[in-house]
Amino acid sequence: MADSTHTAEIWRPHVTVACVVADGGRYLMVEEEVDGRIAYNQPAGHLDDGESLMAAAVRETLEETGWAVELLHLIGVHQWRSTEHGDAVVRFSFAARAIGHDPDRPLDTGIRRALWLTRAEIAALGERLRSPMILQSIDLWLAGQRLPLSVLSHLPEEGAA
Repeated sequence: MADSTHTAEIWRPHVTVACVVADGGRYLMVEEEVDGRIAYNQPAGHLDDGESLMAAAVRETLEETGWAVELLHLIGVHQWRSTEHGDAVVRFSFAARAIGHDPDRPLDTGIRRALWLTRAEIAALGERLRSPMILQSIDLWLAGQRLPLSVLSHLPEEGAA
């Protein structure tokens, strides 16, 4: 039995979301400054407290690119240890469709621009990609992996709207 006077630290991975937004053969990407270097990623970010995974994916895409999206499918759940900060990451990758763009919307701090690239152009970025999950999620989507969004559920806290 655990001693109630001693609270052991509980290990927690970073929970992140990302969107594969395809338009023909091009994919929505972000160019960002990370620790003084330029890196490329899909629209992605951390899950906020009290937020659903799906709401986080839509929010992060808008904040990082100015694009409003509609989620279509869950592509997969990926587990990885970041080479950037050394922490474990659990990433929920979604397929989304772009439904509108606000070119005047300020982008998140560190984001230099949003751009549309082909898979070949993304692969050619090599070490400038923030993680291997970028190409992995695109390739899973290209292979036809599409899980229904209904596999995810969000039970709001009691008393929350």
